[in-house]
Amino acid sequence: MPRVFDPGQEIQADFELVRQQLQKGYTGPFLLMDSAVLREKVARFKAAMPRVTPHYAVKCNPDPQVLKVLREAGAGFEIASPAELAMCRALDVPASELYYSNPMRAREAVAEAAAAGVQWYVIDSVTELRKVRAIKPDASFYLRLHTDNTGSVSPLSEKFGVFEDEVAAILDEAVRLRADLAGATFHAGSQCLQPRNWQIGIAAAVRLFDAMRARGLTPRLLNLGGGFPVEHRDAIPAIATIGALINEALEAVPADVRIMAEPGRFLVSDAGWLVCRVIGHTIRKNQPWAYLDAGVFNGLLETTTGIEYDMRSDRTGATIPWVVAGPTCDSMDICSRTQPLPADLQEGDFIYVRNAGAYSNACGSTFNGFALPEVLVV
Repeated sequence: MPRVFDPGQEIQADFELVRQQLQKGYTGPFLLMDSAVLREKVARFKAAMPRVTPHYAVKCNPDPQVLKVLREAGAGFEIASPAELAMCRALDVPASELYYSNPMRAREAVAEAAAAGVQWYVIDSVTELRKVRAIKPDASFYLRLHTDNTGSVSPLSEKFGVFEDEVAAILDEAVRLRADLAGATFHAGSQCLQPRNWQIGIAAAVRLFDAMRARGLTPRLLNLGGGFPVEHRDAIPAIATIGALINEALEAVPADVRIMAEPGRFLVSDAGWLVCRVIGHTIRKNQPWAYLDAGVFNGLLETTTGIEYDMRSDRTGATIPWVVAGPTCDSMDICSRTQPLPADLQEGDFIYVRNAGAYSNACGSTFNGFALPEVLVV
């Protein structure tokens, strides 16, 4: 029987699936992805914003089985590299349906995408506009705007995004080159807890569209970017709440403009349980330390960016703050200095990291010889 989800509750992967997997034995950390949750998240996104087509940010979790489930659920894809292009093409995703949202690319990467048939490319500079236009003269472009990232756990506005006083030069160059600059995009910030950021971005895009039309350019695309949040330890704005504000703001966008977004974390995080084990523990200056077989380098990098995971154990002792560290010999491999865990935690205990399907394996490495968690899609 298909699982039935309560529409008023945040979703999480079925923990019984973890139990069933552990009954088969434990050989190392694994990331269990619940395909029912993946499908439900796509459905919830579409229901909250009927006008917005989700194009999954492949970088968030590029596991081929995850991509397959999301494609079957009706999600498109956004890519940032030749490798991600190849992953999507392996699933028979038409290149014309992919959006290349990395604002800076090597010439060879652009050429490969153009040869495959990718049509849409993001830019935020005159130099990148000229580069892509020289390689693919009929390319279509969308301009990434710099917008407010206040209220997001990981602001993304420093590295990319054109400031308002820099827009005119890019528009004028597009006109001079006769380039098909036809869209706008922005990013509200990763794990954005302030829904008004999308309203601010949409308003900025509407102003850009006015400036484009004044130069004879025809806006056809608005990309709302990503940043849609998920629950870890604290409550978050529900997707229905965010969607209602976005839908209201989109009333200012003409019906002939296609609306898309690039949800990554929102679609995959809740589907994942990262399962690892305590390999040792000690007391340092009256502070308990737990060392896991997964850490910053092999699955839990986001603990260094402000994500506070909900880590659980089978123990039932009083909850106290632990320092949690990974298995490597590098001193930066510390996931948290105040992680709530049971006081009676012992070597060999399993740790279950809830909602860990995003940026876990995708951001990991085999540093120090420690393997990445195995990805299991069930």
